Amino acid sequence: MRYEFRLAELLGHTPDRRKRPGTIKAIVEYTGLDRHQVASLLKNQVKFIPLEALSRICDYLVEHGYATADSLPGALFAVKPEKFWELLARRKKLEICMGVRRPDGDVTPENAWIVASDAVLMGEVLNGVSTLGGAEKLIRDRDDQDAARYSSHPEMLKQTLVWSPGNVPLEQVVARSQAVYDAFASNTGDKALVCLGSVKSNPVVENVIADTFHATPFQSEDDVEKAADRHCPFFLRYRDIDPHLPCASAGLRLSKTETVDEPGIYYEQADGSWAYAGGQDAALVFYVYRESSGRLEMVLSGFSGRATRLLARTLANRSEAFWPPTFQKNYLQVGAYIVQYQAANEAASPDDILRTDVIGNPTIIPLAEEVLARRLEP
Repeated sequence: MRYEFRLAELLGHTPDRRKRPGTIKAIVEYTGLDRHQVASLLKNQVKFIPLEALSRICDYLVEHGYATADSLPGALFAVKPEKFWELLARRKKLEICMGVRRPDGDVTPENAWIVASDAVLMGEVLNGVSTLGGAEKLIRDRDDQDAARYSSHPEMLKQTLVWSPGNVPLEQVVARSQAVYDAFASNTGDKALVCLGSVKSNPVVENVIADTFHATPFQSEDDVEKAADRHCPFFLRYRDIDPHLPCASAGLRLSKTETVDEPGIYYEQADGSWAYAGGQDAALVFYVYRESSGRLEMVLSGFSGRATRLLARTLANRSEAFWPPTFQKNYLQVGAYIVQYQAANEAASPDDILRTDVIGNPTIIPLAEEVLARRLEP
C-alpha cells in the first residue's frame, strides 16, 4: 500500500494562486523550512520528510487550529489506494479464467485438476480485489467523501475453466477458449476478465492478446519475414516438452530468419531489437482497458510454476509498479510489463510446490510506449 501526505487537504490549500493567500509564506516564516520544500509537501511530491521538519509542520497546524495535537502526525498521512487493484475492484462483473488438466486417458471430470501455482495466483487476485491490496480497511476508516468510492467491489464474481493444451484434441481446446472469450465480449456492462497462467495452460490468454493487437488467434507467426512484423510485441518461446499450440503470442522462433533457442519470454525494445527476459524466472503482466465500454481484460502469467508463485507475491507487495498503463490514447489504456526474477540459489525441495511465500527480487520492465503504439495505432 502507498501513503500520501495530506498537508494541503488539512489546510484547504488549492493550486490556484488566486485562492491561496500567502499559505507557503506563512508556513515558511513559522517553521523556518525551505520554501521549495514546503511547496513540495503541499503537492505531495516529497519522497521523504525529516522528523524535525515533520515536527515543525505539526506545530504550525496545532498553533493555527488546523488539527489537534493528539491527531498528529497521523492526520497528515492517508492511505492511497493502488490504482492497479482499484481498476479491477471497480468493475461490476469480474470473471476469472483458469486452465484445467487431467490425467492421461482419464475423461472423468471429477479427476480434472488445476496447477497449484495458478491456485496461489488466484488467491492473491481475490485478496487484492477484496482488500485493494491491503489498503481498504485503512481507507474505510477515513471520514471523507472518497472512502465510499474506494470501498466498491464487483457485484458478481464468475469463475471459468478451459482446457489446457495437450489434454484434449486441439480443436476442442480452441473451441472452448473461443466460446469463453466470445461470451465475455458479448455481455454488456462494466466487466473484467482475468486470465491466469500462460498460453501453455490457459488458451484464453491467446484470445486476449490477439484481439488487442489485431492478430488472428491460434495462428502461428513463426514464419513472418522479421520479428518486427509480429503483431504481438512479446513472445513466449515454448520448451520442447510443451504442447506447441499455434499462437500469435507464442511459438518456436521469432521469424523465418531469427531463431531463439532458449525457452522463455522475449520482448521488443524501443530500438526494435528483441531481448530475452528469462525462462523459469520470468513473468508477464498485461492488461487492456477500454474505458468507454468499461471492459477490462488482464493476463497474469508466469513462464514456470515458480515464476507464477513469485508473481503472486509481487502483486501483493509491488502492485504500484504496474501502474500507470504503459500506453494511453483516447479511451484505450494498455499495460504491458515483463517481470524478471533472480534465479533460485538454493536446491529445489520436494515441499517447494507447497510454498506460497516464495521470495524473489523482481525487476519490472514496462514495454516502451512506442513499441505498443506501433501495433495499437492504425
